[in-house]
Amino acid sequence: MTAQRTPEPLHRRLGLTDDELDAIVARLGRAPNDLELAMFSVMWSEHCSYKSSRPLLRTLPIQGSDVLAGPGENAGIVRIGDGLAVAFKIESHNHPSAVEPYQGAATGVGGILRDIFTMGARPIAVLDALRFGDPADERTRHLVRGVVAGVGGYGNCVGVPTIGGELVFDPSYAENPLVNVMAIGIMPEDRITLASAPGPGNLAVLFGSTTGRDGIGGASVLASATFSDDDPSKRPSVQVGDPFAEKLLIEASLELVDRGLVAGLQDLGAAGITCAVSETADRAGTGIAVDLDAIPRREEGMLPFEVMISESQERMLAIVEPDRLAEVVEVCERWGAPATVIGCVTGDGDVAVVTGGLTVDGEPAPGAAVLARIPARALTSDAIVHERRAEPPARRRAAPAPGSAAEPDGDLPERGMDPGAVLLALVGGPNGASRRWVYEQYDRHVQTGTVADACGGAAVLRIRGTRRGLAATTDCAEGVSALDPYLGAAMSVAEATRNVAVTGARPLGVTNCLNYGDPTRPEAFWQLREGVRGLGDACRALGLPVTGGNVSLYNESPRGAIVPTPEIGVVGLLEDVEKRAAPAFRDAGDVIVLLGRPGPGLGGSRYAALAGADPEDGPPTLDLGREAAVQACIRAAIARGLVRSAQDVAAGGLATALAECAILGGIGARVEVAVEGAPAIELFGESPSRVVATCAPAALAGLLATAAEHGVPVERLGTVGGDRLVIALVGRGATGAAEERGARVADEVDLAVADLAHAWEHGLPRALGEDA
Repeated sequence: MTAQRTPEPLHRRLGLTDDELDAIVARLGRAPNDLELAMFSVMWSEHCSYKSSRPLLRTLPIQGSDVLAGPGENAGIVRIGDGLAVAFKIESHNHPSAVEPYQGAATGVGGILRDIFTMGARPIAVLDALRFGDPADERTRHLVRGVVAGVGGYGNCVGVPTIGGELVFDPSYAENPLVNVMAIGIMPEDRITLASAPGPGNLAVLFGSTTGRDGIGGASVLASATFSDDDPSKRPSVQVGDPFAEKLLIEASLELVDRGLVAGLQDLGAAGITCAVSETADRAGTGIAVDLDAIPRREEGMLPFEVMISESQERMLAIVEPDRLAEVVEVCERWGAPATVIGCVTGDGDVAVVTGGLTVDGEPAPGAAVLARIPARALTSDAIVHERRAEPPARRRAAPAPGSAAEPDGDLPERGMDPGAVLLALVGGPNGASRRWVYEQYDRHVQTGTVADACGGAAVLRIRGTRRGLAATTDCAEGVSALDPYLGAAMSVAEATRNVAVTGARPLGVTNCLNYGDPTRPEAFWQLREGVRGLGDACRALGLPVTGGNVSLYNESPRGAIVPTPEIGVVGLLEDVEKRAAPAFRDAGDVIVLLGRPGPGLGGSRYAALAGADPEDGPPTLDLGREAAVQACIRAAIARGLVRSAQDVAAGGLATALAECAILGGIGARVEVAVEGAPAIELFGESPSRVVATCAPAALAGLLATAAEHGVPVERLGTVGGDRLVIALVGRGATGAAEERGARVADEVDLAVADLAHAWEHGLPRALGEDA
């Protein structure tokens, strides 16, 4: 006779540990019922509670003279002058996108847009930072097609341009792709609406779409556990989006805010109604009684826990004074976003779920039953916090990543080799080629505010009614993070802010999406801890506040964890959008200069991934003081009208930066690069704090003076012109006979710009099998 297996306790099936159950009992003073356990399970998930990362995040710099809202709100808000403010935030939808790529990505866009207009800002742009495994793998191709279609399908229909982002391939993302989405909005600075539920007696009004079983435990549960192979139970947890409903929700919400009809506003995302009511109540120090029977459903027979934790999309919760209810209902009905009173703000601090009706003061009606009663703060600000153990790995993995070249080619590209072939491989490779195949699936110009999309750097948006603009970008140095998570996070901040600076914009703040592995593993938590430390140190050194963001943990599969991926989003302010700089070479005869000095280190670079790197070769170093000086220098030079083009030196090194400038400008250049050490480092090393700039010959003296004023070394490289990119390598500081000075130390790069452009344009479709 076979013994029956003892059923696993409900709290474990919901993802709660035994210690967490004990903590729940302590907070309630009794054992929770099944509905209360379900509510705790989503609110104490990693996604909602930040139970592993909260102590680390408290160390980040969040203050700034222009910061109007920061971490803890739905989005960060920074004052930009003329009575205006910009709202921006980045979040992840990694795990849902791995299960169902189209809807996972689409609802990621919808969710981040709601974070923006919940604050009272009109969304004006989206950026998507995407990471996948080997592009030759069929599953990767399926995921890429689905995610890109999901981002475009939602953004295009909702009428918000997708203006930039990233697409990166690395073997570590094969089973766990990353879909990070950033949104930006503009608002009057006095129109900020907070996610708060003040005023006992005020009404809790749910408006927008109805509630269904789609997305039950979706983001909150999927983002709080690792994947198992072939687990079909994950699929029903992915939310389903409706961008046309979202567009109506935007207009209804902004009209409610503009007319001052709401006392608080919160979107419904992860953990659904449970999250919305508990967070708004906790922020105001109030409670909310929820009339379960009043919640509009799209499916019959939904259980109470399904209604309370459903993550059905395109829903909002407004806190409304009773005498404003009729106006609120009229606005919502006119925009096709039906509104229903589902509860009442109370003064007891509890979230109560009631069936059978409520009285006008939020008490259960005669004969009604209280299905759940939980202190709001127990679900939110007083959620459990774990003190995780952090230990560096006993042996750190040397670059390159698994699946890349295992052994270095120490000669490449020394004399006798062809550095031009290396350059073609980099600009035509899946990580270096044009992203046109992606961004042509996005509407980049809807709303007509896009001045420049991010095909060659940061995107630029015009601020309507002014001469000013916003520059925006996302960036991450995941290759360096794989070797040194502290340096990788700091480097990510430096690269993202430099991307903005080379347009002429002043960075306003940083939003981050920290993608890491299982925090219960000491090595993974050490990576997260070091990443947060690097993020904080870089932001302090550059004088930037962290305005908010997201932590995505458990990015692992049975095949291993992703490389640490601290995704950084930055928004900058341009005082005159017409004076912006772009990467493209402009006119024949323009002088090419390099601001900043190269340094050693090929570890974590694209060259190392292509050709291999010595195991002893570490990543480049970062001097944050030098970084700040280079950024200030290029901004000043652009503001003074000295610069014709500007491009930061990052992935692929100096040679790749020069190639991109030539490709985008459709014109060549002749350059001499002085070499002190290995030519590969000079050409393809990714040491930070460098900018390639061009100027008219008459402006060269002014540019050199500006560099000296900021203490930035500058080197004249060559001249724009012709239809070929020629990069000659010469010895730096050679001694001896005059005829030996400047002798070539390696074969030069000599490539037709047309050949570079062909490799760049066709590299990504070819890698994805889309070139037919």
